[in-house]
Amino acid sequence: MSRTALRSMPERPINEAVLRAALHGRRVLVTGHTGFKGGWISLWLRRLGADVVGIALPPLPGPSFYGATGLGDLIDHRTADIRDARALADAAAGVDAELIVHMAAQAIVRRSYAMPADTFATNVTGTANVLDIARTMPSLRAVIVVTSDKCYENHEWPWGYRESDGLGGSDPYSASKACTEIVTAAYRRSFFSDSAGPQLATVRAGNVIGGGDWAEDRLVPDIVRAALSHQPVHIRNPRSVRPWQHVLEPIGGYLTLAARLLSPEAADFAEAWNFGPDPKRSIDVETLARSILGATSDLAAPLVIAAPAGAPPEARMLRLDSGKAAVRLGWQARLSAKETVQMTTDWYAAFARGETDMRAFSEAQIAAYAQAGPDAGTDIGQQDIKRCA
Repeated sequence: MSRTALRSMPERPINEAVLRAALHGRRVLVTGHTGFKGGWISLWLRRLGADVVGIALPPLPGPSFYGATGLGDLIDHRTADIRDARALADAAAGVDAELIVHMAAQAIVRRSYAMPADTFATNVTGTANVLDIARTMPSLRAVIVVTSDKCYENHEWPWGYRESDGLGGSDPYSASKACTEIVTAAYRRSFFSDSAGPQLATVRAGNVIGGGDWAEDRLVPDIVRAALSHQPVHIRNPRSVRPWQHVLEPIGGYLTLAARLLSPEAADFAEAWNFGPDPKRSIDVETLARSILGATSDLAAPLVIAAPAGAPPEARMLRLDSGKAAVRLGWQARLSAKETVQMTTDWYAAFARGETDMRAFSEAQIAAYAQAGPDAGTDIGQQDIKRCA
């Protein structure tokens, strides 16, 4: 990690001791563990001492966080398509989880235009299938369904959306996430309404970046692929503003929420939650792209701004208000945009050099992020990574 990473933290650092007390020894089912966010949360759960089972599609060919970190050696890895209720039930056989974190999804906006029915089947019907499996687990205490900041009806407001704002979506992906929220709310009222029984919450995060994301049609993976192959980087919508944040920010929020959902006061937290950066710190696509290309010589490439003909429409402005999480969970985003970019590029640069144990490197990024206090006063650099690993 660079000398600039994690320089200044706000007043509420992640308390890993609290998370470990809540999650150590717990049986946790993570769907989508072969994906980017699912891989990071699975690795952090293992660090906290949880017993993790993952159900997901096999990782796509090529590089992945799952493959780079050898995650399959750390958890009980199972494969199934969540659209197939029978296959999902077979994969979950014998899994009596206490906590479920549902992350499996079709998560690409542009792909939703090409495959709208598939997107709804995965994100809506797939979620219902997972919740049906959850209902069969005797030891279940809590379920967290991960949706998206794009579940809100986007009015291009300059301020952040709150959990009480209306749901909607003009593209298939956004609409599918709004539907996922509605389906989850129906299950909460119909099957998870007992205050003494399992609790069900949803989480809505802003645009997440970080090491190990290789998805197509996402800004950072597209930049990394182009730079590593010595090709120009093309960006479509340079002025679009998004709530960019490092992957560990919302995951820290999800785990903080999980600890509350496993507590005696669980019923007070079974609702929707935003996890995003300060709306005033949101930046546009071009600024983020130039920051990534300027952060390390390993990712140097020319930048080309050119929207392809016939490109599907995308919202230009989107921000989240995470005030509820700050007040009630004690969570807030901790990293500046510069620190977010540096942690991300550090990971890809280490991967590109091919000389680093990426599991140890990723675990060290988690440790450095979680352990650095608000009064640390010093930078955390590569030597800190080596000590953590």
